Amino acid sequence: MSSEMLFPENEISGTKIKEVIKRDGRVVAFDRNKITDSIFRAAVGAGGSDMELAEKLTSETVKIINAVFPAGSTPGVEEIQDVIEKVLVENRHYKTAKAYILYRAEHARMREEKDQRIVVEDNVPYKVLWKVFTWNVDHSCESIDKINRRIAGGNFPRLVAEAERAYHEEIKKVSAKIAGAAKDLKLVIVAGPSSSGKTTTTTKIAEQLKAKGLNFVMLNVDNYFKNLDEHPKDSYGDHDFETPEALDMELINEHILALVSGKAVKTPEYDFKTGRRRLEVFDMKLAPGEILLLDSLHGLSPQMTASVPHGRKFKFYIEALCQTKDAGGEFVRWADLRMLRRMARDSWHRAYNPEQTVGHWHYVRRSEKKYIVPYISKADYIFNGALSYELPVLKTFLYKYLKPIVNKFKSDPGKLDAYIRAKRIFDLLTEVDEFKDTDSIPKNSLIREFIGGSSYNY
Repeated sequence: MSSEMLFPENEISGTKIKEVIKRDGRVVAFDRNKITDSIFRAAVGAGGSDMELAEKLTSETVKIINAVFPAGSTPGVEEIQDVIEKVLVENRHYKTAKAYILYRAEHARMREEKDQRIVVEDNVPYKVLWKVFTWNVDHSCESIDKINRRIAGGNFPRLVAEAERAYHEEIKKVSAKIAGAAKDLKLVIVAGPSSSGKTTTTTKIAEQLKAKGLNFVMLNVDNYFKNLDEHPKDSYGDHDFETPEALDMELINEHILALVSGKAVKTPEYDFKTGRRRLEVFDMKLAPGEILLLDSLHGLSPQMTASVPHGRKFKFYIEALCQTKDAGGEFVRWADLRMLRRMARDSWHRAYNPEQTVGHWHYVRRSEKKYIVPYISKADYIFNGALSYELPVLKTFLYKYLKPIVNKFKSDPGKLDAYIRAKRIFDLLTEVDEFKDTDSIPKNSLIREFIGGSSYNY
């Protein structure tokens, strides 16, 4: 169904959920009557006309929503729609479920057509996507089927080399753009969702700039957290470190403006053990040839750097813009690719097993939709952090874990959202052939940030 079918003007009681995140990142009120309407429309499309049954199915949907999402949380529209599909199928309303799925797919297609005409409003970088997809077509890797053919034909290492070359050419391009503006530029803002490749990409840009006599100096935004007793709390009653209100934005702006103006500042230090901040701890000043680097979830938010004139800052956004189609002709979700990356990295780098990563991913996505997506159009440069060859590599590291994860979450009603994600990536990687020859992947590759063996220290 279209997102509007789930989003009303006024709140309706009956669920613990009061708001929903739309696809463009906006948070709007939730209304269960819109669920009823969407189910009834699908039933009509399948030849039915029982409004009472639609209301009954809505009640079951709401019951699951209450079990899955904690009070005060804000799920995304697709998460709600996934629950509706599950209810229809499990209640054996197969024709209605099919009509619902087809109608949902049709509206997705209509949004894509609209998206080609409207770019800024929808916060989707269509020109970049078209460039990525065209590159994939030219290199016979725009679908999992074609990627599998390259593996079977023995020329997959060539795809690895081609993708690495394209990635590094883009690094050179953005580095030249920054260097060309270095006379006036004093602040580079790097933003992007989890596991998009920010760390490796920023490191590589810094390497390019250093060769031109320029250096990045990082401002650690974590030191600007307010004292814990001043922090807002999330839906679980825990202190929320990801909301902008957790940061001292006024002090951040004051220090950034002073630094880009050539002045010295004394930055604070935040102690995560005590939840307290000490002011005026570290001396900081930009030397000639140094550019201030800001890497933050809120980097693109206007309030983070409102004090700095536009001409003195460069806003860089990176996303894993995967443009690979699965067997059903659907593009692999960018968030799924990033979750696979994080699962791989967490398993060896952070002693965090893949099951935990999947189980907590909805927290990550919620923050991204709320604090990153709405500001994508503010970026001066959008960078593709996806590599067209990585799915077969990630399968080698992760596939053995996925079936047990799917089975565990399937039996836990409180983990429906995690089950849906786990099942989706399991089905996806089932289509993909493995590629185990990681020796053909350069040690300085972005993918090494997630699978290990990198020449960089993370």
